[in-house]
Amino acid sequence: MDAAPLIARLLARRSLPRSDPGVSRLLVDAGLRGEVEARLAACGLRLLDHPYAANVAIGVDRTAESAVFETEKDWQASNVGLSRDVVALLVLLWALIILPKRERQISRDSLESQGQSELFGSSRPVDRDPAAVSGVVAESALLDDYGKLLGGKARVRQFMLPTLGRLGFIERRLGMIHEGPLLDLALDYAELAPRILQGALGDLLRQRSAGAG
Repeated sequence: MDAAPLIARLLARRSLPRSDPGVSRLLVDAGLRGEVEARLAACGLRLLDHPYAANVAIGVDRTAESAVFETEKDWQASNVGLSRDVVALLVLLWALIILPKRERQISRDSLESQGQSELFGSSRPVDRDPAAVSGVVAESALLDDYGKLLGGKARVRQFMLPTLGRLGFIERRLGMIHEGPLLDLALDYAELAPRILQGALGDLLRQRSAGAG
């Protein structure tokens, strides 16, 4: 597979799993990756990929953000029609699901790199699938803890969560909120994680954890 069909599939499907044959080749073939990134850059786009994420996708390149998001009156919250309160919920769910998952992934790899994983014997985790360590959030707990802050439980349940689910950021199953294919790629971990952990949202999350304990 060359660059054009792979880019077309990513645009059409919005994301592809790392197990996809074309994506698997992209991740190991420097020539193919360079061509894909060059073609995307020429259109103001970039490849969204993180070594711990289960999927890859395409996003707006930093150099084109002003052209896409800036209007005469303000700065748009997203390029998929998300209002600011829905973006706030997206960031919250990212913090509740992706941040703990990333901590588990990094901790696991750190143990393995130090050879300490052998201490676990046959119980040592061997599944390298990023989704294997992904957490979930109880919808009822989310509504109880943050519903009022986000504009009311009814709005969160009936509009905001369905919107994020339809766009592929989350999946809702049996009262639980699971990571969708785009959640891990929606936000820049290196840039956002410190802001969350050191800011007001970090304080809110710590209060919630203390209350649960």
